[in-house]
Amino acid sequence: MTVSAQLYFLIVLFSLPGVFLTSAHARIFHVYPNAKQNLQETIAMAGDGDTVYIHQGHYFSGNITVKNQLLIEGIDMPVLDGNLKDEILTIAARKVIIRGIHFKNTGRSSINDLAAIKCLDAHGIRVENCILENTFFGIYLSNTDSSVIRNNRLEAFAENEYQLGNGIHLWKCKNALIEENEIKGHRDGIYFEFVTDSQIRDNISNENMRYGLHFMFSHDDVYERNIFRKNGAGVAVMYSRRVHMYYNRFEDNWGSSSYGMLLKDISDSEVIQNQFKGNTIGIFMEGTSRTLFEKNLFAMNGWAIKLQASCDDNVLRYNNFSGNTFDISTNGSLVLNTIDSNYWDRYQGYDLDRDGVGDIPFRPVSMFSIIVERVPPAIMLWRSFLVFLLDKVEKIIPVITPENMQDQTPSMKPYDIHTRS
Repeated sequence: MTVSAQLYFLIVLFSLPGVFLTSAHARIFHVYPNAKQNLQETIAMAGDGDTVYIHQGHYFSGNITVKNQLLIEGIDMPVLDGNLKDEILTIAARKVIIRGIHFKNTGRSSINDLAAIKCLDAHGIRVENCILENTFFGIYLSNTDSSVIRNNRLEAFAENEYQLGNGIHLWKCKNALIEENEIKGHRDGIYFEFVTDSQIRDNISNENMRYGLHFMFSHDDVYERNIFRKNGAGVAVMYSRRVHMYYNRFEDNWGSSSYGMLLKDISDSEVIQNQFKGNTIGIFMEGTSRTLFEKNLFAMNGWAIKLQASCDDNVLRYNNFSGNTFDISTNGSLVLNTIDSNYWDRYQGYDLDRDGVGDIPFRPVSMFSIIVERVPPAIMLWRSFLVFLLDKVEKIIPVITPENMQDQTPSMKPYDIHTRS
């Protein structure tokens, strides 16, 4: 079609009844401390597509509700202070962007989940480059889809779990991206319940009272390249399917009931190229099925893996086990999982044909680990001469360790787990 023909077509089109050319002019509002028109009034006045700039200063206000599509951006990191009484920002709209604001001092309640930023039945929310300090819940999304929570810093201060909510909390959401946030001092750093098709990546979640990340009934999610350090326990994934866990670090989650990762009643998932270092238990597995554990590093843990008898059809291969007190322990004798081609620093076999694979199988479950599983106080005998003798005898004449729990092809050298496959 020629240029003149295109022009004629447009003239005819817009001359037809019911077809109009419209132009919408988005407005810009500026809010300053102690101004006659306060922040709440300004946001109530703004309409879809408008921008509200909040200038540097300290703002005390009650709960502010956002009902329109707005960009709310801070200039030089203004502070919105809940004065330890209120929720600060409640969003019930589509495509709201919150950027560059310091939220602090929400109220606390045993009945209501008060948050610095709460999104209810929303869509396309973005929260970026914010600081959230001393909040009950930090960022709370309920029945909200296609949201992005990126590059925020969240820190809470409380001595008891009942005084804390979660840092980033999602309930009944989908298509969320939680990226490059740092969460510290909350009950759970990140909490997912009924959340699907979402990603958690490049976050640091440390020193949270319960879990660095807590999954419940959340399917088809990915979390990768996160660091979970010094939490009550690193990560709990429960009652979920098709969860993909790649390149994460689980470090120094240490205590009487601490795990790098707890897997309970999950299935059809992947745990690939993660590092478990310095945890009481690297991975605790219960009711886990059809899950692949590949090219992970287990180093300097109390137990690298506790594999309960309720687990089946899992595959552990190409992993490195180094410096753990116990590599694998179990509470049953029935072996329904595949353990194959891993590197074990305790392996004392030989490789006569020099193909890099040990010529005799390795039994990763020690007799003493079985005794400790049944009688936990027996751990006090660790490193005693009696334990040394028990393990030597068990290797020669297996009695109580699962006979079929063997790595038939142990690797003679550690794998390079940092190479992405």
